[in-house]
Amino acid sequence: MKWLAPIAALMLAVTACSGGNGGGGATSGTGGESTAEETGNTAELRDVSVVLDWTPNTNHTGLYAAVDQGFYEKEGLNVSILQPGAGGADQMVASGEVPFGISYQESITQARVQGVPLVSLAAVIQHNTSGFAAPTDRNIKSPKDFEGKRYGGWGSPVEEAVMKSIMDQEGADVSKVENINMGDADFFTAVKRDIDFAWIFYAWTGIEAELRNEPIDMLYVKDYSDSLDYYTPVIATNEKQIADDPELVRSFMKATAEGYQYAIDHPAEAADILIKAVPDLDPELVKASQEWLSPKYQDDAAQWGRQKPEVWKNYGEWMSSQNLLEGDFDSAKAFTNDYLPAADGK
Repeated sequence: MKWLAPIAALMLAVTACSGGNGGGGATSGTGGESTAEETGNTAELRDVSVVLDWTPNTNHTGLYAAVDQGFYEKEGLNVSILQPGAGGADQMVASGEVPFGISYQESITQARVQGVPLVSLAAVIQHNTSGFAAPTDRNIKSPKDFEGKRYGGWGSPVEEAVMKSIMDQEGADVSKVENINMGDADFFTAVKRDIDFAWIFYAWTGIEAELRNEPIDMLYVKDYSDSLDYYTPVIATNEKQIADDPELVRSFMKATAEGYQYAIDHPAEAADILIKAVPDLDPELVKASQEWLSPKYQDDAAQWGRQKPEVWKNYGEWMSSQNLLEGDFDSAKAFTNDYLPAADGK
């Protein structure tokens, strides 16, 4: 659950850079044009980059589908999908090094109160699929069972705040949880080594546990508070990108929405696209994860990507109540639905 952005680094990037241009090459981060044969004619395509939050997984399948199926090309875009540099995806997007990236409602909320102008353009998954997971032999069936156990995390204040928030509901004491830094260890290594439970996304680590026949108990944080049913992950840009080139934002999001719709409608084929694009991934895990996650991209929303004002407002208020924000948060400026295609697809 390594989402927490280095806010100081983000602010440094924003002040040090003038914003960059709308396009991003795969290596240089500068704009440009390339040519490609399209229906027998030579069409000029604009080079654009989108940076992932972490290593490729099924949260990102819609992007790979949009490339593979020609949805970006149809919008005049030659899209490169990048993995984040040392500073992380949020820093690259905030500085204008790349115009688009995968982020999280958590980090955008924190960034904005620090003056970092990130904006969420779409919810990749409509409801929060993350939560606390433990091997079943640890007998963690409720937040009260966290007491006396060892939690593996990364030292984020949000981790303890969420844990405390749901433990308080059962009269449990978060100070009785031992916090251990997991470092680079994955969930399965860590629970065998020195922890009892950790925060995971079920679509990847939970499905992997099923495939490994290592059963887990999963406590989804959204089940304990509506305020914790936030958008994670999201597709982000920055305010300057929107102001300078709204048509690029619109074209990119139209094709991206088509990519995620393809993954919703064709999970098996979409999984094959991701496997082909990233051959180091475990094909069995990708296929099982995609089957589980595809219906959850849109879920009960009117269309893929749509964000509700109350979700942003409620989570911001929750963060403030936990003393996690050092300033006022204007939830209305943190997201927009304006660049999603109309519900009829046009």
